[in-house]
Amino acid sequence: MHRFANPAQFNRLADSVMPWAFSVMVLTLASGLYFALFDSPADYQQGESVRIMYMHVPAAWMGMFVYMVMAVASFTALVWRHPLALIAGKAAAPIGAMFTALALITGALWGKPMWGTYWVWDGRLTSVLVQFFLYLGYMALWQAVEDDEKAGRAASILALVGVVNIPIIKFSVDWWNTLHQPASVMRLDGPTIHSDMLWPLLLVAVGYQAYFVVAFIWRMRLEINLRKLSVMRMNEVAGG
Repeated sequence: MHRFANPAQFNRLADSVMPWAFSVMVLTLASGLYFALFDSPADYQQGESVRIMYMHVPAAWMGMFVYMVMAVASFTALVWRHPLALIAGKAAAPIGAMFTALALITGALWGKPMWGTYWVWDGRLTSVLVQFFLYLGYMALWQAVEDDEKAGRAASILALVGVVNIPIIKFSVDWWNTLHQPASVMRLDGPTIHSDMLWPLLLVAVGYQAYFVVAFIWRMRLEINLRKLSVMRMNEVAGG
């Protein structure tokens, strides 16, 4: 793992991954959204409003996935002092916050015609909102502390504490009474959703994953360049 700690090595890896990730992102999002909006059937109960699902569900999945990426990066930074781990967590956080915000917004828009209200304080919705606040808290710690190492350690501890919220999000619909529907894709006995809806959903999910890779590489490179610039300025001050 430490052989990728060198920014030059990371940039070489990123150069090889980026074109593939960008191509997958464009193809899967374009095809997935086309099938979702124009080809997949309306739901017999929810009608056309079910099409919000194709944006909402993958965004919710990605909100949890990116948080786990951030948590693994934080654990790596605290335990093994991996030089790029803090940068990886910092780069991932805004992307995860964006996906979580998208899940909350689309969920509210979907909930209004189904439940008659934009929001209910049930286990699933509340735990996803907590996840959004954890993202904001993580990013706020980076901004509040001037020393990057201290800020990174404090933010990493918060990220690891917040991991306990992930299983709560996943199993809240099983543990408590809720208006939110139970899992219909990630089930031990297989998906219960019809294939005409499942495949567009999975295509959009893959597109979101590819978007994360593209945005994550861009943000990693930005953070690396900002740190290089900071070191150059400190050297100029020390030599001036």
